[in-house]
Amino acid sequence: MKQILNHLFENKTFNREQSKEILTSLALGKYNNSQMASFMTAYCMRSITVNELEGFRDAMLELCLPIDLETEGLIDLCGTGGDGKDTFNISTLASFVVAGAGYKVAKHGNYGVSSGCGSSNVMEYLGCVFTNNVDTLKNQIDKANICFLHAPLFHPAMKTVAPIRRELGVKTFFNMLGPLVNPARPANQLVGVFNLELARIYAYMYQKSTTKYTILNALEGYDEVSLTCDFKTFTVEGEKINSIEALGFERVKPEQILGGKDIAESAAIFMKVLNNEATSAQTNVVLCNAALAIKTICPEKTFADCFYEAEAALINKKALNCLNTLVQK
Repeated sequence: MKQILNHLFENKTFNREQSKEILTSLALGKYNNSQMASFMTAYCMRSITVNELEGFRDAMLELCLPIDLETEGLIDLCGTGGDGKDTFNISTLASFVVAGAGYKVAKHGNYGVSSGCGSSNVMEYLGCVFTNNVDTLKNQIDKANICFLHAPLFHPAMKTVAPIRRELGVKTFFNMLGPLVNPARPANQLVGVFNLELARIYAYMYQKSTTKYTILNALEGYDEVSLTCDFKTFTVEGEKINSIEALGFERVKPEQILGGKDIAESAAIFMKVLNNEATSAQTNVVLCNAALAIKTICPEKTFADCFYEAEAALINKKALNCLNTLVQK
């Protein structure tokens, strides 16, 4: 580790194989906690490279518990987190809206590290029992159109770094890996990232894959469509700035999309949205992200058509029914 840290201190980068080896060693507990914390801290003081991200991803996928849900057209809506904006659980809510619209969702999530309430926190609070049993997950997909893949159950080697990440409490390169290492390997992905530099790295990586993707970044630094500002999308068709006004929406204020002070408050917001009792700002933000996910699956559809599909799923309580079926209420 001393050699690795000195390499970082000299502002040198790692190649793909070196990066894979480093993350594998971290995951297998070959370094002590102080060394791992030092690496995570020093590493995030500079920008990640494509080779490094690919190497880290390769290691995570090699170490993970793979799962075949035997379902075509799966989508995951997953942000990197780490944007520091403390929004409510927008991508998780959008996942249920997409499921309510009839699409199959394999939502990859974890407990909050750099945020107060991650997707796993709110799902657990609402009664979701995490599992990596393939038959159970396939049954959930079949009946609820959605299953929740709690990351620690599929990435057991990460238990060595989880306590350190919690203690650090800031975003690390593990935030950047979340969307890339869904064990179900979904055919479609809506990925939110917290800055444009990372968005372009992701776009480069996804261009080399067979995944249908939309990578998005709101220009004020959100890893989702926030409606507080315009946002960029990256698809197979290229890079595009999307104007809030051109999409037909008024801009919202950052405080209108804040999450709760604790998990209970966050869950209350979650249920208000699904019961169609939330503010227009909260509802429209969720629907816009859901619409982009639907458009990722069906690029031939207009954004407006996708938005109407999402809106119908919410108003008709189909999104709520997906949650109730998943948690067996």
